[in-house]
Amino acid sequence: MGLLGFASFYREGFEVVLFLQNYNLRLGGSVVLKGTLIGLFLSGVVAILTFVLQRRLPYRKMLVTTGVLLGGVLLVMVGEQAQEMQLAHWPPTTEISWLVPFIPGWMGMWLAVFPTVETLAAQFLAALFVVGSFYAARRKPESTAKETGRATKPLHPAPNLGPIQ
Repeated sequence: MGLLGFASFYREGFEVVLFLQNYNLRLGGSVVLKGTLIGLFLSGVVAILTFVLQRRLPYRKMLVTTGVLLGGVLLVMVGEQAQEMQLAHWPPTTEISWLVPFIPGWMGMWLAVFPTVETLAAQFLAALFVVGSFYAARRKPESTAKETGRATKPLHPAPNLGPIQ
């Protein structure tokens, strides 16, 4: 388990270094340094707020919000990948002509929403898979106690230790 954690951490660090090197080559070191310092400062602010407010943080709401944001990232990544495969001429590109005026260019750049059947279908299937797996995970199997009509007893009851002092 420790090796898996190390590998995950190392991979993320390596990815960040490559990302920053790319910006360093294109924009220069001062821009990368300023961005890194701003990112570290904001991460520190979030860490301090988390430690100070840890007893009052709504963890369930935070996890749900994080899940929704990750779902949005998934849709963007699926849209980008489908469009890149179209640019490589792997799948066909079937433009939805009536949808072109309603999807401005910035939506393709920032949200990877393109007016083609293939990209929108891939994003729809990805969203359907995520929502479907959420509802499948929420379904609980019926317990045997409800089926038999009697309560189940624990196999090893806890010992009576007397009053807690």
